[in-house]
Amino acid sequence: MDFLTTRVESMGNAAADHAYDFRVDRPAATLRHSVTESIRHAIALGRFGAGDRMPERDLCEMTGVSRTLVREALRQLESEGLVEVIPHKGPVVAVITAHQAIGIYQVREVLEGLAAELFATNASPKELQALRKALDVVRQAYEGGDVISRLAAKNQFYDCLIKGTGNEALGGSLHMVNARAMILRGRSLQMPSRWKDSLSELESILEALEQRNPEEARTRAVYHVRQAAKTALMSYEQT
Repeated sequence: MDFLTTRVESMGNAAADHAYDFRVDRPAATLRHSVTESIRHAIALGRFGAGDRMPERDLCEMTGVSRTLVREALRQLESEGLVEVIPHKGPVVAVITAHQAIGIYQVREVLEGLAAELFATNASPKELQALRKALDVVRQAYEGGDVISRLAAKNQFYDCLIKGTGNEALGGSLHMVNARAMILRGRSLQMPSRWKDSLSELESILEALEQRNPEEARTRAVYHVRQAAKTALMSYEQT
């Protein structure tokens, strides 16, 4: 990640013995995006838990940027359903209940299954090659044990998948769903051994895409989401 650095400390089981510095680098063209992603990752890793207040001063100290940039990032995260602004209390992390999580995964099944089907049908050789490279990055991140890197690599994989579908509307819908699903993905990837199964499932999806088999690609994509859902819902039972 170009906007996050990792320093080794003890954080228990939640982050595989890694603590994270959420300060961001300052290239002007990407600063707003970097601040948004930094706060998003802080939520995904539990730096701010569900229902926790997110004082602007704390976010400024955490990211090392101005209050104006923090406010812009919070507005973006509010539009994605990750943050709620409560009168007389300010921004808080949205609560995603187990029931809501089930709904998110149901929608992901439909959208990601369709994305895999369309990619198998429409993607160019160049887009398929980009997806292969994205999966290589996922593999490296998963094996490295850094949850933030895993999340970023998985997001890049989905970006390549969406691009190859040729369906702009699908891309917009998946972006909004995955914005909230990232929190759930953070929960599932912190569960023991899930990353190994997740990687195997992604490799299976890529195999079907390389074979240009839309039906099988859809089936494997749906299976991947269902397995992720099972793991994420298990994490609710443990909290």
